[in-house]
Order: sequence, then C-alpha cells, then structure tokens
Amino acid sequence: MDQKYLADTRRLLNYIMLSPSPFHAVSTAAAELDASGFTPLDESKPFNVKRGGRYYVKRNSSALIAFSIPSSFSGFNIVSAHTDSPCFKVKWNPEVKAAGFPTRLNVEAYGGMIMQSWFDRPLSIAGRVFIKRNGKVEEKLVNLGQKFTIVIPNLAIHQNREANNGWKISVQKEMLPIFSDGESSFLDEVASSAECRKEDLLDYDLFLYNKTAPVFWGAEGEFFSSPKIDDLGCAWTALEALKTSEPKDKIAMCALFDNEETGSGTKQGALSDFLLSVTERIMENLGMGVEDKYITYAGSRMISADNGHAVHPAWKEKSDITNIPRMNGGVLLKYSASQKYTTDAESGSYVRNLMDANNIPYQIFHNNSDVAGGSTLGNLSGQKVSIRTCDVGVAQLAMHSCYESAGTKDTTALISLFSSFFKD
Repeated sequence: MDQKYLADTRRLLNYIMLSPSPFHAVSTAAAELDASGFTPLDESKPFNVKRGGRYYVKRNSSALIAFSIPSSFSGFNIVSAHTDSPCFKVKWNPEVKAAGFPTRLNVEAYGGMIMQSWFDRPLSIAGRVFIKRNGKVEEKLVNLGQKFTIVIPNLAIHQNREANNGWKISVQKEMLPIFSDGESSFLDEVASSAECRKEDLLDYDLFLYNKTAPVFWGAEGEFFSSPKIDDLGCAWTALEALKTSEPKDKIAMCALFDNEETGSGTKQGALSDFLLSVTERIMENLGMGVEDKYITYAGSRMISADNGHAVHPAWKEKSDITNIPRMNGGVLLKYSASQKYTTDAESGSYVRNLMDANNIPYQIFHNNSDVAGGSTLGNLSGQKVSIRTCDVGVAQLAMHSCYESAGTKDTTALISLFSSFFKD
C-alpha cells in the first residue's frame, strides 16, 4: 500500500475523531482554515472581500462556506458536502428513572440509520449548549466523551429468540442508553462540561456518537472503518483541496451544509438561501451588476459530494448489474434517472474529462433499478442556485451504520478530483 494513501486517510480520520457532532465538524474545519490563512466573515455584518482573498463564513455553527477568489474570474467552482450523520438526539429532561433500575437517557432518532449498529457500542454525547453569562446568551461546544461512556445494551439471545431473524426496533423502548446507576445528574454533567452552573444552562443540541476508534484493515490496510465516513469523508477532502489549491479563473468554494440526513429543509441546509446569499454578497462586494451576476452563474459549476454504496460481497444483487461500484475503485460518478443525482451527459462529460486529464481513477454509479437509493445535496441546492452540477462520492459499505467502511485509496482520489476542479 502506497504510504500516501495511508497518510491522506489518517488525516481524514483525525478530522472525523475531532468532529463528534456537526458543530464540532464546523469548528474543526474553521480552525484548519484559520491556520491556512482564510479570513472569517460574519453573516450579520457587511462582507469585505477582495480579489486574491480567502474567506469563510459559518451559519448556525453547523454549516460553513469557504472560498478563494482569484484576481479575475468567470464563475464559481463549488464542491458541496454535509456535516451531519444519522444518530440519536438527546431530548430535554432526558433522565428516565425507575426504582431499582439504572437511569437511562430519553433520545429520538435523527435521520435514517441502521439502529442495530448502535447496540453494545461505547457511546458518548457531544454538541452545543447555550448558557447565561453576564446577562447574555453564550454558545459553547461540549463533548462529554472525555467524562463518561454510555451504552445501549442488546437483549440477550435467550430472551429474544428472534434476534437473528429480524425484529422491529422501538426507539422509545430499546434505544435509550444507560447513563448511571448512581445519583449523577445529566444536567450536572453537561453544565460541568460547559463550565457553567446548572441553573445557567438554557438549552442544548446534543447527539449520541460512537467512540470506537477508526481502524485500517485488510491484508495491506487497503480498507478502513470509522464513524461518520458519510459524509465527513467528502467534507474533509473538499476542505483539504480548497486549502491547498490556487484557483485560476474561477472562485473556488467549499459549501458544507447541515441536516442533509433529515431533508435539508433548514436555514443551514442545502434548501436554504445560504449558498445563494454568500455568492450574491461576494459578487456585490466586487462591484458586479445584475447582468454580470447571471453571466457568472452561467459560467459556474458544482460538484455535489456524497458517498454511494459499494457492492456487498454477500448481496451482489443489490447493486446495478453492469455498473458495479467497488471500494478502492476510485471516485464514483453518480447517475439517476429520477434526478436524485444531478449528473447528466454534459456535467458527466466535464468531470470525466477532468479526471482523465489528471489520471484520477473513477467508476460509474447507478442504483439497481429495483432498489431505490437515497437523495443528496445537488438537486436541492440547485433549487436556489441553478448551475451545472454533477454528483460524486466514493464507494462504501454499511452506509448509515454508526461504524462504516471504505477504501483507503479513494480518499486520495477525492482530494485529487477536488484539487483539479478548483484549479481548472
């Protein structure tokens, strides 16, 4: 195994481990952009952007758009991805107590996950809290994984003889993690992590996450497993390419949205005006009129980056019969007649030509015609900013498990595609 493949994926996995929630994913991304010379902007204040500058702006602390402006440009080259993954969200007043039993935490499902993968795992909780501080409301990130681990235990096979035959899982009954067998208060633990008094804790967005460390596996480390490969794998590779690329005649942009797993219909999702408002404000700052703006959009492209399903060796019939995606087979170029993916012959030809010119391995992805796939970002963000778009990703197994698997070589292939796109 080439050491570059391993090195690129190790850096990806470091980012994932620092990103147990979408808020942490954006915070970690912002820190990397700060270190690379990007200037932060505030949506609530006037933008001051100039040609030759590099900038980023956050929304809701869980979505981020970063961009690099060349001295002259004829459009935007945008890569979009998302920061969220299916998991469980902690409800308010979560402690479920019963005499003689451990305290459990009341949670609800966020997104469509493989629930069985969450049983018997070392889990913890991360996200953001809002607290009262000197008469004002302050937002803070918290990660309780440094303080405690929680578990959602399976029912023993002796008590559930259908465990290996499949059964309908009840979130409210079965998926509540055990928190404590003592007098510990959940809000006390949260307040301690936020370094505030419990009475100053106003609200929170807290999510369960899998604490299992990533691993390389296979005879040569050619595969890896980790939480949140979908879609932090695409988010990080897009950021990495943006940080290290010098665009020529397009504004290079990385757009990371939240809430893709629940339909993107939030102020920080792909259906929001986030991308539209940022691109409009950039062009307004650079003195462009209405006609110039439409010409610029017409000269723009987007790559929507979200992973696809690798062929499963036990379930080959679930994949397409002539386009068979494999881990380590390179970038997936994704097509869908239902328009769940945006790639058409024009955008597909552009990306194929770009990958051919830069010796980037790729493969074609269609879902099996009888097995509906999921939707993603491109066709949603296109409702607000209508530009030529295609969908890509890498092939992975166990999508929406709390511990997914992918090919080590494919991380490098994605970085290469996005870098070539930003410099094109």
